[in-house]
Amino acid sequence: MLLLYSVRMVRTGIERAFGASFQRVLAVDTHPLRAASTGIVMAIVLQSSAAVGLLVAGFAGTAALSFSSGLAIVLGADLGSALLIQILSFKLEWLVPLLLAIGGGLFIKSDRRKLKQAGRIVLGIAFILISLRFLRETMSPIAGSDVLPMVASYLERDFITAFIAGAVLAFVMHSSVAAILMCVTIVSIGALPVSAGVSLVLGANFGSALIPIWLTRGMSPKAQRIPMGNFILRGTGAVIALFSCANFPLIQLVDGWGPGQALINTHVLFNAFLLSAIMFCGRLEAPLKSIFSDQVVSELTNPTHVSLLSKTPQTMSAPALASLRRETLRMSQVVGTMFAPVMDLYSNFDKQQMLATRAQDDVVNAALDGIRHYVAAIPADLMNKQETKEVRELAEYAIALEIAGDIIAKRFLVLAQQKSAQNLRFSKAGLDELTNMHDQITLNMNLAANVLISGDLESARLLLEEKNEITRVERASRRKHLKRLGDGSGVSFESSDIHLETLRAFRDFNSQIASVAYPILYRGGQLLETRLIETIEATG
Repeated sequence: MLLLYSVRMVRTGIERAFGASFQRVLAVDTHPLRAASTGIVMAIVLQSSAAVGLLVAGFAGTAALSFSSGLAIVLGADLGSALLIQILSFKLEWLVPLLLAIGGGLFIKSDRRKLKQAGRIVLGIAFILISLRFLRETMSPIAGSDVLPMVASYLERDFITAFIAGAVLAFVMHSSVAAILMCVTIVSIGALPVSAGVSLVLGANFGSALIPIWLTRGMSPKAQRIPMGNFILRGTGAVIALFSCANFPLIQLVDGWGPGQALINTHVLFNAFLLSAIMFCGRLEAPLKSIFSDQVVSELTNPTHVSLLSKTPQTMSAPALASLRRETLRMSQVVGTMFAPVMDLYSNFDKQQMLATRAQDDVVNAALDGIRHYVAAIPADLMNKQETKEVRELAEYAIALEIAGDIIAKRFLVLAQQKSAQNLRFSKAGLDELTNMHDQITLNMNLAANVLISGDLESARLLLEEKNEITRVERASRRKHLKRLGDGSGVSFESSDIHLETLRAFRDFNSQIASVAYPILYRGGQLLETRLIETIEATG
């Protein structure tokens, strides 16, 4: 459990600190070899090929990434996770005290988000090393027991059972890295023979290919094709490799510097061999299209354009609250769709895109009107005091979302059009600052949607921390912009007004999105009544 938690801790820290940047990198449709290289790096950084697969599926579902490039990224991610296991298997226990000191110091003492998350990442790496040492120490006495040799002998003879056990282990843990590190540790101390370990590792490859399929089961058919394509290649390859190792003396080819290293070599070579299929990824698209056919959704039947409120208020409080929450979530999705192309419009203004985005603001306005009428029509005696408060909070957040939509339609779009009309340019540093803010706010919108549905206190607290971080980033960007003006940058001077207005619009937009956290934090006792220092009257 410590190993599993540690891997997740590192991934969470990286996603919170740099997730938006990773999404932008993944969305670039490139040559298969470059896409595979991107996948390798992403899997090593995120410590999970499944996380990369989930991100890729999301982009493929929105047509931001082609099937062949997406599958190449996922195959590269499979190799990247194998290389990560090689890195983590080195004897690095001497680093643990240093990593704990640095990571703990950054996580506890730092007020800046990226430094805090960097501390989380360093702590997670330290915990991974500690958990691997614990595994070795725990398994050593068991290796001399009477039971384990019997189990090891059975798994050595029945390679199919070992394969299934490895697949189940990886799927249940939802991490091939953690599962294979555990297998490597157990085999390296002699608790299991190498042949059984190889079957477990190949099974773990099969099981880890199932994870993205499970996680994307509710996504669009376009999104599901890439995980299924990866499973076809990786799952078929794992089964073929299993029977090949069972019938031919192939294990000796990977047996290097000990039993544990033999498993790592098997894992790396297997995924490196699968990577050779990237040049033929496109051929899988046609058969997968026949299985996962595109859903043609007209503009009139677009789910985000259809109200989820019932025609009349429910006669019971629970369905009424659920209906309101779903409609508010729909508003959030429409606002997110409006916000997505903002920076594209700044870089390459498209009048049709602007008009389409502005038209979506009418959908948001209509949704707010519907919520107002729905709330007003709910009988006063239908709900208790707590439910009445929840209805009011949902209505207030719907108003905040409508304001966020207006910020896009009346500020971002106007500024983008003005920039295009005057043929202005941002400096490279200024454009990077705005793009990073846009990416981070996009992640905050996803977090806000999760808070709206779950009401989770910890997520609400994180959302408010991210709101404060955006405020800090806005101030820092403003200072950097003024410094560029002071240094005589002509490009920055010409676009100064638009740059500063955009910064303020980002801050105001993010504040509206994050307002969903306040009532949850207030109920949880996580907010002070006031930020002002109470006046202390002198006595005597």
